[in-house]
Amino acid sequence: MKYLLALCTLCWLPLSMGAPNINVGVFYDYLAEDKSTYLKRVFNSGDSTAFIKVSVMEIVYNADGTSEEVELKSNPENTARDGLVATPARLIVPANGMQGTRLLYLGQLDKERYFRLRFVPVMPEPEDGFVVSSEERETYKNSLSAGVTVLAGFGTVFFVRPKHSRFATRVDERNDAYGLHNDGNSVVVVDQFKDCPTGQTQECLPVTKNHILPGRSFSFAKEAGRTYRFTLVEGRAKKHYEVKG
Repeated sequence: MKYLLALCTLCWLPLSMGAPNINVGVFYDYLAEDKSTYLKRVFNSGDSTAFIKVSVMEIVYNADGTSEEVELKSNPENTARDGLVATPARLIVPANGMQGTRLLYLGQLDKERYFRLRFVPVMPEPEDGFVVSSEERETYKNSLSAGVTVLAGFGTVFFVRPKHSRFATRVDERNDAYGLHNDGNSVVVVDQFKDCPTGQTQECLPVTKNHILPGRSFSFAKEAGRTYRFTLVEGRAKKHYEVKG
């Protein structure tokens, strides 16, 4: 009922005569082992209302390292979906405003699971479930068709940690290489990885963020005269490293 009231309230907002510009914040989100819900916010810095569809697919990783996205299945014991649910899955975000969708995990947490979220701006149609009058819908379409408008969507990745998360990152350092092996049961992050000439900050390679899934590794070659810095994130714990080539 609160969701319906919120939508009806937004229906009275005037639809601006410009283009939406959405921002979903960070592209990687993590559900802690002691949580079952997560609030994901969508921002609209444009000068037109944004109508957003939210979709969820599960990412399944194969033994050879490849991955595929699959539809969520229903739990055979009941009618609930087994996996991640976004509610609401339809967002009306006013110009210079924000709305949130609550991500609810339904299912067992005996192992880690991964999901792809897509936030796609759309032209509101009657079958889409947006509570908008036909007159407002046509006004909105006409305002966007007056110019060249690209409705850009975003895809993010959502990690659901297992109920009993265990972190065990093993370091393997040799003269010419440095490796990190995830011997735990939940993803660890090699964050803010910087590869720079020793003593310099002007000629560093682009900073990267790397995820190490359970049972997998991340490694890099050590070159003389270079320094490698990164932060290892294991759940809520962070460790800072500096490795010299």
